[in-house]
Amino acid sequence: MTTSQPPAAGVLRQHAEDAYADELAALAAVDDRPRPPSWHLSPWAVATYVLGGALPDGTVVTPKYLGQRRLVEVAISSLATDRALLLLGVPGTAKSWLGEHLAAAISGRSTLVVQGTAGTQEEALRYGWNYARLLAEGPSREALVPGPVMRAMETGAIARIEELTRIPSDVQDSLISILSEKTLPIPDLDEEVQARPGFNVIATANNRDKGVNDLSSALRRRFNTVVLPLPDTLEQEVEIVRTRVTALGASLELPADLASLSEIQRVVTVMRELRSGVTTDQRTTIKSPSSTLSTAEAISVMTNGLALAAHFGDGTVRAEDVAGSLLGAVVKDPVQDQLVWQEYLETVVRNRREWSDLYRACRDLG
Repeated sequence: MTTSQPPAAGVLRQHAEDAYADELAALAAVDDRPRPPSWHLSPWAVATYVLGGALPDGTVVTPKYLGQRRLVEVAISSLATDRALLLLGVPGTAKSWLGEHLAAAISGRSTLVVQGTAGTQEEALRYGWNYARLLAEGPSREALVPGPVMRAMETGAIARIEELTRIPSDVQDSLISILSEKTLPIPDLDEEVQARPGFNVIATANNRDKGVNDLSSALRRRFNTVVLPLPDTLEQEVEIVRTRVTALGASLELPADLASLSEIQRVVTVMRELRSGVTTDQRTTIKSPSSTLSTAEAISVMTNGLALAAHFGDGTVRAEDVAGSLLGAVVKDPVQDQLVWQEYLETVVRNRREWSDLYRACRDLG
């Protein structure tokens, strides 16, 4: 997951289709392969947009997702069928990021989004009403307020549902008829909305989160599931963090020396060792904290360190700039995680001579 283009002035974060409009236009210009109905690009071009590459005209397409090519191809192929796509994985594995870019490349828009929460109601997945107009005029199409999924059905686009398993189970099940029959009944108007070609759904769900509502078997059958793994290697994860921190630093206008982000490798190493329960050299077994310690958290630690270095230092990120955020990322449970962190500090960090500055910075925090 990478990006290098800064947002436009006045916008903190552009939608994917706006931030990478030039790349999408270049891909469309050279894309002569068959496209599924209503798709803006062919599956090949969508994969190239997500994974990066060089086009015949010399345009370089930056990679948006760093991971297994086959997983991305399976995800794209699923969306070209009548099956919806479920991106599953632990927090911080770029599920939402990948879903946004797939929707941007396929439909040209990534903004038909339902954010799943414990309070999400059926209206968010189907439609609601303008109650003032409903009371004044009675049920009518003008009084109906379509939700993102309904608008995607009407326009043949991709709808995104974030955190599907945080939505109550009875509300989740309202998707069954939409995904199976491609039809959304509107009983009050005695009519229905039939999905146009190109309509599909990308949903995301965490498989290690607490307080979730499992999908029913009936709904699960409507999805093709792609499990996104954590980065395979230290080098791959370091590269993901480096590119994201570089992009975030540029968008936040942090005047830091991005070339000197040597702390990234140490932060990522700490995250990988604590979540795997063993040191990189496989010689020491350690306890894992309750937190996920995903790539997203490593990005957050480095971005906070970048801000500290930019505003209160000389622009170079050092151990004392990342120690506080690192402690906050690891210690979610003030009792158990604190014990895990202290043990890791004394048995691993302390014994690495080249990490002495990080050890002192963490110890100074108490």
